[in-house]
Amino acid sequence: MYLLRLALASLGNRRFTAWLTVFAIALSVCLLLAVERVRTEARASFANTISGTDLIVGARSGSVNLLLYSVFRIGNATNNIRWDSFEQFAEHRQVKWAIPISLGDSHRGYRVMGTSPAYFQHYRFARGQHLQLAEGRAFADDPFEVTLGAEVAHALGYTLGEELVLAHGVATISLLKHDDKPFKVVGILARTGTPVDRTLHISLAGMEALHVDWQNGMPARGAGKVSAEQARGMDLQPRQITAVLLGLNSKIATFSLQREINEFRGEPLLAILPGVALQELWSLMGTAEKALFVVSLFVVLTGLIGMLTAILTSLNERRREMAILRSVGARPWHIAGLLILEAFALALAGVVLGVVLLYLGIAGAQGFVQAHYGLYLPLSLPTAYEWTLLGAILGAALLMGGVPAWRAYRQSLADGLSIRL
Repeated sequence: MYLLRLALASLGNRRFTAWLTVFAIALSVCLLLAVERVRTEARASFANTISGTDLIVGARSGSVNLLLYSVFRIGNATNNIRWDSFEQFAEHRQVKWAIPISLGDSHRGYRVMGTSPAYFQHYRFARGQHLQLAEGRAFADDPFEVTLGAEVAHALGYTLGEELVLAHGVATISLLKHDDKPFKVVGILARTGTPVDRTLHISLAGMEALHVDWQNGMPARGAGKVSAEQARGMDLQPRQITAVLLGLNSKIATFSLQREINEFRGEPLLAILPGVALQELWSLMGTAEKALFVVSLFVVLTGLIGMLTAILTSLNERRREMAILRSVGARPWHIAGLLILEAFALALAGVVLGVVLLYLGIAGAQGFVQAHYGLYLPLSLPTAYEWTLLGAILGAALLMGGVPAWRAYRQSLADGLSIRL
């Protein structure tokens, strides 16, 4: 215990250098834990986005691309699916429910999704949770009704009854807007922590009404324009959609129906299992994850090397101190233990401060990260793996503390008492 008090007193005499060392270690520890926390929560967030859906069907492309645009609203479809193809598989004997999805428009940077009432009934997230309405209701018979995701309503300040104008395409700023067909907000979904929060939901009829007078990607002009009232009286049966989510009567039939869809001769289609596609996505991102983790480890190593450098640099200045300790009865292993304890104390203080900085950062950035990236970072206790990382850092500090301890152990009493000019 006296060695610990002596080590703390020695660090107190060099408090400025000690605090700089502690702060450098703290920043590196905070970065390492932040990378690990973001990686873990990103995986959990992606895994929680869709639950209970057996197959996702879209135009033939890549499985990851289909997963990204149909579930995560990232990227765009290479082609669409004919409505009669959707009806054929929706009525399949093995299909319990089918959710059509139509994408392509946006509103102030947020994606617009056309779908059917089945979406609110059958879509699941985070281990089978249902979508809940925080306010109002889901869109109904009027094609110009919109139900907002929680983040859209919060970020843009929309309330029930307000009108908004959708834009053609998915750019943040679009010059082609559907000004003549405004939508009325009739509902706001409860927060889910998934891309649902960043989506505006309209009916398939509403999506069709927006483009009923468009040709070759351009709106009609003059007499060719169709007003909202005129569109309400028209046949708004969609001719094509972007993707389909399927729930089956039996899990056993998943692979047989997947093969049937992939071999469908009516048009080139692709059916994927969400879990398998998600694993493929993570395998693609695994290299980047590992690279980022390795960089974080090197940052921690740099902080520990800085601690080692500070202790080694101070050894020449402390030779007289070590010699005096030897002269009053301290053994060489006492001197070595003193330096090891100093290294451990610096590392421990850095780890504690790093954890504090991590939680302060999460508390300050939690809302921003969730609003802009859909990633929820909880203020939870460190996981077993994070405790292992912290223990490894302290173990590395003890090993590095052995270097100056060995040098101090080798110093002789005469070398410490003699003054060299």
